[in-house]
Amino acid sequence: MHASTLVDALKRLLKAKGMTYATLAHGLDISEASVKRMFSRRDFTLQRLEDVCRIAGVEFAELARAAGAENTGVAHLTVEQEEEIVSDPTLLLVTLCAVGNWTIEQITKTYNLTLAECVGCLTRLDRCRIIELQPGNRIRQLVSRTSSWLPDGPIQRYFRSRVEAEFLGGKFDRKEELFLFVSGMLSRQSTAELIVRLRQTAREFAELHQDDLARPISRRHGTSLLLAVRPWEPKAFRALRRGEAGMAPAGPMVYPQLGADGLGPEKRSARRHRK
Repeated sequence: MHASTLVDALKRLLKAKGMTYATLAHGLDISEASVKRMFSRRDFTLQRLEDVCRIAGVEFAELARAAGAENTGVAHLTVEQEEEIVSDPTLLLVTLCAVGNWTIEQITKTYNLTLAECVGCLTRLDRCRIIELQPGNRIRQLVSRTSSWLPDGPIQRYFRSRVEAEFLGGKFDRKEELFLFVSGMLSRQSTAELIVRLRQTAREFAELHQDDLARPISRRHGTSLLLAVRPWEPKAFRALRRGEAGMAPAGPMVYPQLGADGLGPEKRSARRHRK
């Protein structure tokens, strides 16, 4: 089991018990800032992990069970599963509700679907092994809370063609909204570190979703978070580059050691040698 999974599970257990970083800091005899840094970096020795569990009154077996529950579920759907989901807008809606921990009563109360229609969709999802439809129409998710779409897969293409413009078309001017677009010159190492941090943001989003399940659905609202990063230069900017550089991809701009063919000097030399 990955150490980060244990730390994520520990954070949820501490939150459920009302245990604050300040309380942990007092018990560990370190600063609160050190505790926050320890959790954000997932920088735990086994002894430190045991100390935190002792202070919080969490048995290690309880932590292992919680981490095991977090670690269940597939990280990616198959192409066939994604194609089935996007083949029917109603099925797509029910899928998002089902994997978002909605009950069948909440789905039919919120949307103009009959019980039979909703059960029909859930049965299709059960056959696809996306959920398990249990007795009493209870729903058990079979996908991970932080699962992601297949790159350029059916769901991602559906989002781009039908949802992306609608989502980004908002003004993002309300206090519960945020739109940031930043550009910079990053090395491969910094880009890799940034992606790790963005994945952590996605996990934290999923944790907040899980924590809020205890609140009435009337006090929650659908919220979407879009995270994206890639080496990129607008076409209009590339058109202003001198000479052949005008048609160069974004890579040479972000990584100057790359040529217009996207290869570094060593790989380009090796290609010439093979020829």
